[in-house]
Amino acid sequence: SIETYTCSTLLNLEPKTKVEEMSSLFVGRPISKSSYNLYTLPSSICGGRGGHFFKISNSLSIDDNRRRSIEIIHNSELIPKHVAIIMDGNRRWAKARSLAVQEGHKFLTPNLKNICNISSKLRIQVITAFAFSTENWNRSKEEVDFLMQLFEEFFEEFMRLSTRLGVRVSVIGGKSKLPTKLQKGIELTEEATKANEGLHLMLALNYGGHYDMLQATKNIASKVKDGLIQLEDIDNTLFEQELTTNCAKFPKPDLLIRTGGEQRISNFLLWQLAYSELYFTNTLFPDFGEEAFMEAIFSFQRRHRRFGGHTY
Repeated sequence: SIETYTCSTLLNLEPKTKVEEMSSLFVGRPISKSSYNLYTLPSSICGGRGGHFFKISNSLSIDDNRRRSIEIIHNSELIPKHVAIIMDGNRRWAKARSLAVQEGHKFLTPNLKNICNISSKLRIQVITAFAFSTENWNRSKEEVDFLMQLFEEFFEEFMRLSTRLGVRVSVIGGKSKLPTKLQKGIELTEEATKANEGLHLMLALNYGGHYDMLQATKNIASKVKDGLIQLEDIDNTLFEQELTTNCAKFPKPDLLIRTGGEQRISNFLLWQLAYSELYFTNTLFPDFGEEAFMEAIFSFQRRHRRFGGHTY
């Protein structure tokens, strides 16, 4: 639950105004030290007047070089249960620095570990990271081979950290086309982490939204042919049970983040993203750190989700 927030003006000491509901988080600068940090409150919250302050507890804050703090409201309705990430911009990051594209891809493991750590603190339940699409096979053999080796190292790393992190790791996509050694690493990691009750990290490898829906359709058609289900049984729930994300407790992302400045979803989770909030940032994935991730959560918490209906 959210605690009671109060706001008043330093220029005119009026009675405290209770804010019963907070649908967003606020950006400000701490101005005093106490058990509660004191932050500037946007004037829109307190009757449109400036110079107000609020105090908040049970929050997770970060400080960047500008000493700015981002406060996340710890309310289950305001924390996304499932966040999907398109990790874009690795190649451009490297090229801008006259480096081989592989140097940009090397940020995959450390950045995902960082995202997992922050997500666990925020009690986000599922992260789905788009690591390699069905179209990425069209890249150079040198780059593809490097990525496959990188993924192998990724699963070795998460195997070592599985107990400490408490993260469950799954892979969605066409695993049969991946190198045999990588398939084995995936199998071992999924088995070793399946009982972990913390964050569920789903890595999309050789994944495409078209592929996902086609496979689901074929599975359903096969069951109809074999008499296991009737044509009339097919509905949204049955279809979703055949999608690869069905292994997650919350298969539909509340929030999609795409780094790198592009504003498209690129064949990622096409069915599942129907009512997701979309967040696009110009930050390239190698530079996508704690503050950038928190900014995305900040954006989500300010939005009013209606799912086709209305509340006014």
